[in-house]
Amino acid sequence: MKMQLAEIAQAVAAENDYSRWQDLEITSVHFDSRKLKAGALFVPLVAANDGHDYIGNAQQNGAVAAFWQLGHPGKPTDFPVLEVRDPLKALQQLAKYYLNKVDPRVIAITGSDGKTTTKDMTAAILAPHSNVVKTQGNFNNEIGVPITILNMSTNTETLVIEMGMDRPGQLDFLSRLVAPDVAIITMIGEAHIEFFGTRDKIADAKMEITHGLKEDGVLIYDGDEPLLRERTADLAQRTKTFGQQDNNDLYPTEVTAGSKQIDFKLNQYPDTEFNLPLLGVYNVNNAMAALTVGSLFQIQPQQMQAALANLQLTKNRTQWLTGAQGEQILSDVYNANPTAMMAVLRAFAAVPVKGQRIAVLGDMLELGEQAPALHAGIATAIDPTKIEQVYLLGPIMQALATELARNPAFKGHVHYYPLNKKLTLITDLLATVTVDDAVLLKASNGLHLDEVLRALQNKD
Repeated sequence: MKMQLAEIAQAVAAENDYSRWQDLEITSVHFDSRKLKAGALFVPLVAANDGHDYIGNAQQNGAVAAFWQLGHPGKPTDFPVLEVRDPLKALQQLAKYYLNKVDPRVIAITGSDGKTTTKDMTAAILAPHSNVVKTQGNFNNEIGVPITILNMSTNTETLVIEMGMDRPGQLDFLSRLVAPDVAIITMIGEAHIEFFGTRDKIADAKMEITHGLKEDGVLIYDGDEPLLRERTADLAQRTKTFGQQDNNDLYPTEVTAGSKQIDFKLNQYPDTEFNLPLLGVYNVNNAMAALTVGSLFQIQPQQMQAALANLQLTKNRTQWLTGAQGEQILSDVYNANPTAMMAVLRAFAAVPVKGQRIAVLGDMLELGEQAPALHAGIATAIDPTKIEQVYLLGPIMQALATELARNPAFKGHVHYYPLNKKLTLITDLLATVTVDDAVLLKASNGLHLDEVLRALQNKD
């Protein structure tokens, strides 16, 4: 990004006199005063903390200008500010303006699970053929999407952007903001069911990603999901489907799953074997979504094959690591929902290991009244002959502990801990793990199983 303050002021309809600073050059934008770079525009958001209180920190960390909420006390007199009615809306307006100015192709990705992996795969396939920018970390909401847009370079040709959702209307706003050329819905699961009540309503909300889809755009979605088939029947834009069933546009004809790699062939590319350096056959669906994007952009199968074989995933998404004892650790601590947790447990059960397979599972959040039943249902994915030890953390996981206790085969092998006993869990786990073991870590991010991961790796 590179814009003069005057151009930014016009884009957001600033309401103060900024003429003395109009030629000032802005090279980045952020709302976190700790993450600013020299030449940055600081956006003081008002939430649990008031960003205006951090204007001094912002200046020290490289900010050369800031938005300022109209009428907010303490406005600096010796520092360039643009007065706006709402700094967040101004951030979003500026992002829309800059996106239109750079005019990249936009691929927008949502879904109850697999968003980040599909984003990484799509970007990897497109990167050798286009200057690609993708969402970093979890910047996938009304704040993160504009920040991603504003920090792309002026020569960006393709933007691969992840879109999260926890309430109706959220994807409608984000889709209209970015106006995607291609939209992807990876799957419909139970994530955020607390706010929606049913999977039908989740599907309705996911379909909001098409509200800003260009008239000549394409929707790519999981064709095995009847809820999406129903909702796309009257969509004006083109659609492409992927899935396990042979009525999809793209489906697997062969799949071979190993502990750290998946090999597969597809109906459209019968002579090409694709290889994913990942655990879990469910990742074939994510790959098919990304490959469909590649085919739309006329990338050759051999080139897509090479991109997937060398895939680098975002941290803590089914990531294999090594612990201090030499044990294998499968870290998937960023997010969790019932569908994803059962899938990774089944994949983990097939991992070759000399010692024990140990599952450390934490609460899955935002499941509402159905949470205890959905947690208890995870028991169907845990085979006591293949996963020998189960450590459970959090109040809702008690429902799974109770369900597992009904099976005599789990006696003495299920260890439950309230949330305030995480340190006890860590102590007990460290006393159990050996060099020959494999450990799975899976929970919603709010459980902070990354603390367990650091302990296993003997990191402070």
